[in-house]
Amino acid sequence: MRAISEDDLEPLAIGAWILGAGGGGSPYHSYLNIRQLYRAGRRVTLMEPASLEDDDLVAVVSNMGAPLVGQERLSDPAIAARPVRMLETYLGRRFRAVMSLEIGGGNAIQPLLVAAMLDLPVVDADCMGRAFPEAQMTSFAIGDLPMFPLTLADIRDNEVIVARAASWPWMERISRRVCVAVGSIAATCKAPRTGREVREWGIPGSITRAIGIGRIVLDARARHDDPIAAVVAHAGGKRLFVGKVVDVDRRTTEGFLRGRARLAGLDEDRGRAFALEFQNEFALGWLDGEPLVMTPEIICAMDTVTGDAIGTEALRYGQRATVVALPCAALLTTAKGLTLVGPRAFGYDLDFRSVFASAA
Repeated sequence: MRAISEDDLEPLAIGAWILGAGGGGSPYHSYLNIRQLYRAGRRVTLMEPASLEDDDLVAVVSNMGAPLVGQERLSDPAIAARPVRMLETYLGRRFRAVMSLEIGGGNAIQPLLVAAMLDLPVVDADCMGRAFPEAQMTSFAIGDLPMFPLTLADIRDNEVIVARAASWPWMERISRRVCVAVGSIAATCKAPRTGREVREWGIPGSITRAIGIGRIVLDARARHDDPIAAVVAHAGGKRLFVGKVVDVDRRTTEGFLRGRARLAGLDEDRGRAFALEFQNEFALGWLDGEPLVMTPEIICAMDTVTGDAIGTEALRYGQRATVVALPCAALLTTAKGLTLVGPRAFGYDLDFRSVFASAA
């Protein structure tokens, strides 16, 4: 194990926001929370998945809900930790460590908040390698692992345990209905994972990857270089479009932020049009009316000047944005993976085609 230093926290937030594909909620409020905990003397250590024993239990944590609501109701470390203690009581066992459901956005910081409150290490892994909107869109679901029990808590002292669900989609439906009922934002602890399951089905190195991407952005800014070009080169990504946001159609429904943003081209893309469709995260990008980039590859809208990621809840008219694609975890593009996170899983009648397959 190694310590996550205070100097790692800002790069983690920056990198997680980029890996979030527009979703996962802004990490910056959670970043301020964890920084405050660090300055109060609490510290978090990072644990390699290989260090887990087969029968160790790992708590998989996340906030659940619509990103726009998450900006109005900020994360609280004490509430983040409550579902973990609830599940320990229900199981009659203690957790060995905590990990993130998704490395994208604020949910990348959530396990650090829990770890700092409960004095547990954080596993350097997640089960998405990015952010996705639904519970079944995980590497653990691809592995057909159990999806229950789940615990959920909100700021009003409501606590819910979902003891059993018939399937991953049923767990999503049930927990989402509860989340909507408590205001479309809640802290959750997903089904407990064993050390062996994390090693076999988790996506390793995700926290390290996010910190590395964040450092690349900070280093580029310090040198007055293009941070987007630096991220693309570091992560093996691809720049797709440079433009200005000219229209955003956005609504919160059924616990999700759904919509479409249109961009008009600038510079070398002048005269062209790009559209981004999203369900919490960006799911599809259309260039001049034709599908160009699609889930599960990571679609990012980034501020053209600063290189900051732009969340789907923060898109606004007049923003200068650069759309880039980053590779996703290979497991997500397997036949089973695509049934859960490919275009058809989001309602698009399209077969997955990698944007990188056409790269020269």
